[in-house]
Amino acid sequence: MKIVVFGAGSIGVYVGCSLLAAGADVLLIGRARMGERIARQGVVLTDLQGKRIVFDGPRIPWSEDPGRLAEADLILVTVKSADTAAAADAIHAYAKPSALVLSLQNGVGNVATLRNRLKDMRIVGGMVPFNVVQMADGRFHRGTEGELMVEAAPGIVHWLGPFEAARLPLVERTDFASVLWGKLLLNLNNSVNALSGLPLKAELSQRAYRRCLALLIEEALDALRAAGIVPAKVARVAPAMLPRILRLPDWLFKRLAGAMLRIDPEARSSMWEDLQAGRRTEVDYLNGAVVALAHASGRGAPANERVVELIRRAEAGKGKDMDGAVLYHLLSTPALEKALAKA
Repeated sequence: MKIVVFGAGSIGVYVGCSLLAAGADVLLIGRARMGERIARQGVVLTDLQGKRIVFDGPRIPWSEDPGRLAEADLILVTVKSADTAAAADAIHAYAKPSALVLSLQNGVGNVATLRNRLKDMRIVGGMVPFNVVQMADGRFHRGTEGELMVEAAPGIVHWLGPFEAARLPLVERTDFASVLWGKLLLNLNNSVNALSGLPLKAELSQRAYRRCLALLIEEALDALRAAGIVPAKVARVAPAMLPRILRLPDWLFKRLAGAMLRIDPEARSSMWEDLQAGRRTEVDYLNGAVVALAHASGRGAPANERVVELIRRAEAGKGKDMDGAVLYHLLSTPALEKALAKA
């Protein structure tokens, strides 16, 4: 039973190599740049509990050829959301119909995209709660906690063992749409973290940045209520309580919500990593998804709209490493262009 990781970036390499270390038959398919880096530096997997697994480059089965999807019994889709349609087309062209496709992607629309394009295949949604940052010397570091959640489906039972052996147990959920929206609420911090330029723990330790995140989450909760969607609790705090807790003074936040700061000091968001690498981010599929949901119910989500604009500016090399008070001013001021001029 072969597992193919399709679109092996930070999450794909971490999950794929964890499975490989546990004895699974794994192939990673990704871009040439990542393959060259792995061949040169190897891979070191680390986490906040002290885990350390070292692979020499030649030991890692790597390919740039999507044709090798034909070998897969399980396909882990780990491409960015903007590439989901293209990934589905490649799977359709090369994979055998019996292969199970598991999406391990951010955002709420990827599973639907895969199902629309792969009507004769089994598609299962997955949610990765932790972040992985690429560090120097081939290190892929998991800096936050959480267990993989997957949509309850008959075909997934055959794969529970390999993931358990890799210490990445799959938690099956029957309310998977709610799980995705619960995760998306937390992912709204990706844009705040990317604009701050700080590690996650340092950013979330500052009330000014937490107020920005509270504003974004409040808009999302309003849009979800209007749409009749109840987001699942996927972290230690219930979704409805997040804005209130995030706005607490620093001393009280650390006292009452210290578990939210149980983050490795090195951890950063994937969106920060994309900005550093000069890649287009997934902001349209995170904050942009909130805007779209709000508009569908005749509501607005101005703070989320503004953060999308600010990330677009950051992608163009403008406005990174932003002070928390300045960012809050930009998100809460009606006219963004005027606010930018005064900032």
